[in-house]
Amino acid sequence: MGSIRRPSTPLLLLTTAWAIALPARAQAPPDYPDHANLLVVRDARGVQRPVEDVADWEVRRGHILAHLQEVMGPLPGPEKLVPLDWKVTAEFPGEGYVRKRVEFQAEPGDRVPAWLLIPDAPEGDAAPKRPAVLALHQTVAIGKDEPAGLGGNPDLWYARELARRGYVAIVPDYPNFGEYRRDVYKMGYASASMKAIWNNKRAVDLLASLPEVDPERIGVIGHSLGGHNAIFTALFEPRLKAVVTSCGFNAFPYYYKGDVAGWSHKGYMPRLREVYGLDLAKIPFDFPELIGALAPRPFFTCSPLRDANFEVDGVRACLRAARPIYALYRAEDDLVAEFPDAEHSFERGTRMKAYEFLDEHLKAAR
Repeated sequence: MGSIRRPSTPLLLLTTAWAIALPARAQAPPDYPDHANLLVVRDARGVQRPVEDVADWEVRRGHILAHLQEVMGPLPGPEKLVPLDWKVTAEFPGEGYVRKRVEFQAEPGDRVPAWLLIPDAPEGDAAPKRPAVLALHQTVAIGKDEPAGLGGNPDLWYARELARRGYVAIVPDYPNFGEYRRDVYKMGYASASMKAIWNNKRAVDLLASLPEVDPERIGVIGHSLGGHNAIFTALFEPRLKAVVTSCGFNAFPYYYKGDVAGWSHKGYMPRLREVYGLDLAKIPFDFPELIGALAPRPFFTCSPLRDANFEVDGVRACLRAARPIYALYRAEDDLVAEFPDAEHSFERGTRMKAYEFLDEHLKAAR
């Protein structure tokens, strides 16, 4: 079929929404030598005091996001917003949903390919407003095709499974996977991670614009590359109301015994090597802070006991650090971890628990 262009949200309204959603940009954040101690906050002179309430924590959270951008590069602002100008280039019927091949304009001159999966509407009824998910793929050459159910591993068809469960799902390609080839560094980015965050935020713009979607009930899910991409994106996208990560993180000292070279290639964050020399004492953030910074939003991790990439004790260290922050918001029950006896995988039993978690927090919300 030929391409079908869809109306975009008016740019003025979109810019206003983003101005509200963007985090404050901290200036010269103080250093925190212990990234696992989230219950302290420092002033501009480096004087430390306890985190005693949510207001204290929000100051520390601002420091965490500022330090993360020192490594990833700054999050683009509304100056890069352009109309999505999205279009459907192909449609395929599924079992209980339709899968549409779409592309959208992420920034001037840059169009991102994605799959959009929309559940069938009940016959004879008005189409209901549905929950939605941003579904992010693992490190796999076919990119977006795998979560959409076109790859060889059914355990990673989570966009397809969630569409059959009643969710609208969008699955964009990560830079240089699937159909999306870009030199993000020539585009002015300091990391592929930040470019992916930007593209994912625009994918959320697209979801929020759909008549089928309730924009107050959008979550994110991903495995491996998609697992940490889900965390990174949610930190800068408050419209993501629930986060599911599979095999996506642990604290840096536990990642291959502190060798974080795997995070420093051009597909992630080169500044880890170029600026910080892969020295954990110099790197200004770690995952315990990132998980805490998601509070109080519901967070679910699938962290297998035999994951060779993300050693499970490092996951537990992150959760121990983040739990007191969730407690500040009285949201301890929304920090959920499953530790299946498996390798680097998103096996069915834990995946079903993840879907039930999303149902609880997105389907029940009205």
